[in-house]
Amino acid sequence: MNASPKLKTQGPGRPKDMEKRAAILDSARALFAQGGFAGTSMDAVAASAGVSKLTVYSHFGDKDNLFREVIRAHVQERLPDDLFEVPPGADIRVTLSNIASRHAAMETNSESVGAFRAILSDCQATGNPRFGRLVWEEGPMRMHKLMQRLLEDAVDRGQLEIDDVSRATTQFLALLKGDLLLRRLFGCEDCAVQFAEEVRANAQAAVDVFMRAYAPRSAGA
Repeated sequence: MNASPKLKTQGPGRPKDMEKRAAILDSARALFAQGGFAGTSMDAVAASAGVSKLTVYSHFGDKDNLFREVIRAHVQERLPDDLFEVPPGADIRVTLSNIASRHAAMETNSESVGAFRAILSDCQATGNPRFGRLVWEEGPMRMHKLMQRLLEDAVDRGQLEIDDVSRATTQFLALLKGDLLLRRLFGCEDCAVQFAEEVRANAQAAVDVFMRAYAPRSAGA
């Protein structure tokens, strides 16, 4: 009599594991935005995701790393790396406009603003800057590196003329912010539709200003 075939165990990287990972990230994202880092427990994340706490730890190690992965997933979902890759012959203004629109929308959406409020609250309550540092590394620092690389490539191709690319990168990102993030953070937008249009218009104006500053000068200029 043949022995019964052994059931295969669900190894790392299999569909069910990825589904659990996604569920944990979704739950953690919502809970961190609501309660901040200190106010969110791994037990609460596990319960919300419908998994055991051991499963949460097996995927992410500890709460710091879970928080980092939540920030990383949030940013990369809206600003993936390939958005900063310019195909040969592509119009640099079009590329910058696409980045500007998506970056401005991400920074001013309710989820990003809620997370920002929670992080500021944690930093103030604990006096520990590590939560903010995690956000900085996965958000603004990553964005700066990707933008700087893009601008350096554009300079090499003769699409832009920039002496200090790192500073120009900071200028571009600052133009995108304007006062919109602070207004959203403080609840100073009266009409959602009008505010969304302001976000869009400011993003395009930022590209216009940047291109006037760094577009190649004509030979006779």
